[in-house]
Amino acid sequence: MKTENKNDSKKENKKESQLKILKKVLPYIKPYKGYCILTIFLALISVISALYLPILTGNAVDLVKKLADKGEEIAGVWVEYTSLMFWEDFSIILITMGIVILFGALAQWSMTLCNNKIVFSVTQDVRKKAFRQIQKLPLGYLDRNSSGDLVSRMIADVDQFADGLLLGFTQLFTGIITILGTLVFMFIENATIALVVFVVTPLSLFVASFIAKKTYGMFKLQTQTRGEQTALINEMLSNQKVVQSFNREDAVIEQFDEVNERLKECSLKATFFSSLVNPSTRVVNNIVYAGVALTGGLSVISGGLTIGQLTIFLSYANQYTKPFNEISGVITELQNALACADRVFGIIEESPEVPDAADAAELKEAKGVVDLKDVSFSYVPEKKLIENLNLHVDPGRRIAIVGPTGCGKTTLINLIMRFYDVNSGEISVDGTPIKKLTRRSLRKNYGMVLQDTWLKKGTIRDNIIVGKPDATDEEMIEAAKKSHAHSFIRRLPQGYDTEIAEDGGSLSGGQKQLLCITRVMLSLPPMLILDEATSSIDTRTELKIRKAFDTMMEGRTSFVVAHRLSTIKNADVILVMKDGHVIEQGNHDTLLKQGGFYSNLYNSQFSA
Repeated sequence: MKTENKNDSKKENKKESQLKILKKVLPYIKPYKGYCILTIFLALISVISALYLPILTGNAVDLVKKLADKGEEIAGVWVEYTSLMFWEDFSIILITMGIVILFGALAQWSMTLCNNKIVFSVTQDVRKKAFRQIQKLPLGYLDRNSSGDLVSRMIADVDQFADGLLLGFTQLFTGIITILGTLVFMFIENATIALVVFVVTPLSLFVASFIAKKTYGMFKLQTQTRGEQTALINEMLSNQKVVQSFNREDAVIEQFDEVNERLKECSLKATFFSSLVNPSTRVVNNIVYAGVALTGGLSVISGGLTIGQLTIFLSYANQYTKPFNEISGVITELQNALACADRVFGIIEESPEVPDAADAAELKEAKGVVDLKDVSFSYVPEKKLIENLNLHVDPGRRIAIVGPTGCGKTTLINLIMRFYDVNSGEISVDGTPIKKLTRRSLRKNYGMVLQDTWLKKGTIRDNIIVGKPDATDEEMIEAAKKSHAHSFIRRLPQGYDTEIAEDGGSLSGGQKQLLCITRVMLSLPPMLILDEATSSIDTRTELKIRKAFDTMMEGRTSFVVAHRLSTIKNADVILVMKDGHVIEQGNHDTLLKQGGFYSNLYNSQFSA
């Protein structure tokens, strides 16, 4: 009994889940309700045309029969039927059939255009909403979810959703109207035969519904596994050098094969069950056709129907049962579409980053006074990182942050930039808590050069002017000269107009970092953050850039994170961090004289 209850609850949950997803899709279709109404109207014209053709065909058959019999008995009088009369009547039927076929074809073509407009507009809106949502999501969400899986949701899952939706609009409306219209026409012609068809109908619906329920869970598992595979491929392609340098090719292939095997198994199961729909409904359809043929044949023998009318009913039996095959296929595709839509809506419905306060102020030209009061933060609640951190930075001061890996240096930068919000305490700039400032204006007052470079696909120029789109060529070249990037840019095939691939393409690590430094040199905001900004640059170039940095940092509040302690000797204040706490504070000479943690850290660079 418990097992039955669990199965029943699972079925109910699936139904509720599918209904919830459908409710989420409907608001995206609502703006195109005019096209939906037009689609239904065109489907009606198309179906009426298709249903009227068998009547014309039946009339033509009866004409041939009349000609073969040389006439017919009307009101007890035998009326002769000549060849001339036959061709006159037959030509009228042919012309009528041509007009009906033309109207039906035009309606079908127009309906396809409307359906395409609805579906691709809806998927465009869904993709747009999902991508905009990604821009608003907190970094914590992006840390928890692989970029490959998000890419799979944005591209593959939306495409699958579009295919299911298109099939639904194309065949669902037409199929339902065809079934209803055929039943009406059949009841008008002969109620007995129509009743035979109507009685067998629930069997076809039951078969389609039973299989559809089984396939939804399998398609959902298929889309999840596909996302896992995409994430793995994306990760391995972007880190191929690391894979090869550690001879991990075989291990990666093994990992891929395991995911690929799981994808094959769940895809086969989903496809197998979904492919049962068509042959199963065809069996029912053949039963319907046989029932119509048998009942109609007996009616012809008894004189209740003409041969032409039997032809009409047999044609209607085919037209009536065909939509059940199509609708069952549509239901299967919709199962897949809903499973994919569920993953896409998972992004859209994710809680966005905490929005700026309604009364948030704009930080114009910051003076550079930064205060941290009793700041505590951890990425995972049970694992403490920064606790009760206090810091006061005067404007124009150069603050260096040092300490062992994992002590919280980069985390401190993330908090200052408000990429993450503190768990407790307060960070303020120029006396205003950063939670009361707009993120946009706060970040506009900082210039960042990180150890990890980011370059987008485009020209060298496009990548430099990111922070100052209206910069002139003279300003851009001057910034490049200060960062010592001008010389290598000039040697590129098209100079500043050279196209580079995503993440810099064939540029070296040092060249990428020089472009990122040039980007900050060009915009020159009031405050600077340099997180291992010269880690990929040779010592000789670093010495030159350090002079440029000294000039750039003059009068600007600057936070410098560095592992090479020789690069921060000139800092006004050095913060020594360990386990999320500032354990020492002072300039280089003061900290060396203390002979504490910093002194040991600095001298360890020169020990054997």
